[in-house]
Amino acid sequence: MTHEETVLWMHLKAGVNGLKFRRQHPIGIYIADFYCNKIKLIIEVDGKIHDKEENKKCDKEREECLRRLGYTIIRFTNEEIKLDIKKVLADINSIVENELQKVNKHS
Repeated sequence: MTHEETVLWMHLKAGVNGLKFRRQHPIGIYIADFYCNKIKLIIEVDGKIHDKEENKKCDKEREECLRRLGYTIIRFTNEEIKLDIKKVLADINSIVENELQKVNKHS
């Protein structure tokens, strides 16, 4: 894991809204940086390598495939985690709450 992934994991490993996250979790042929099974949420942390055109294309194809399978994917850059971890955590919290409401509605 990168330094930024480690920083984020320190916050996620205790759970968010009572939901557990896994790190480096396999989903089909892909590996999610962080994954919450209950709400099918994938969190990706992107370094500079994701700025390259070929990687952007691969990321887009990967996301489209996973979305078709019902997963929600959110991405943060290393810079976002480095510069404003509180905002990143607030964004994650908000998305977790929204996804949890959707799951509870369908239960």
